[in-house]
Amino acid sequence: MTGTTTLVLRTVAALSLAVSASSFAAQPFVSITRDDTHMRAGPGTAHDALWTLPLGYPLQIIGRRGNWLQVRDVENDRGWVYRSLTGRSPHFVVRAATANIRSGPGTQHAKVGTATQGEVLKTLARRTGWVQIRQHGGLKGWVARSLLWGW
Repeated sequence: MTGTTTLVLRTVAALSLAVSASSFAAQPFVSITRDDTHMRAGPGTAHDALWTLPLGYPLQIIGRRGNWLQVRDVENDRGWVYRSLTGRSPHFVVRAATANIRSGPGTQHAKVGTATQGEVLKTLARRTGWVQIRQHGGLKGWVARSLLWGW
């Protein structure tokens, strides 16, 4: 092999590793598409239901087995959900005890409501450090991204 060929092969190998590492680091999210969906201890209905998840609840995918997704939640609890019970509609869950909902993306905007810890919020838009959301009851507004978990 020539020096140029060796350099090209090393570059391709390094780029492949970088792409693999970035794919692993950027694990995708899904959201629950049916209310009262079970997160299970293993990939199948024979496994115990660990939690019951509400509509829209965001989960990070950490593995797959057949039609089952291994996921983790906001508290880093891990389990399995059936893939067809998830979707790609982005949602957040409130991490803080309470989160102010504001009329615009910044603390200078008026407070129009609050969201509580564990509440699921539909994602409408994103700005640096802020997320426009809609609560289950219909209230729309902006919440500081640092108070939320999801996508």
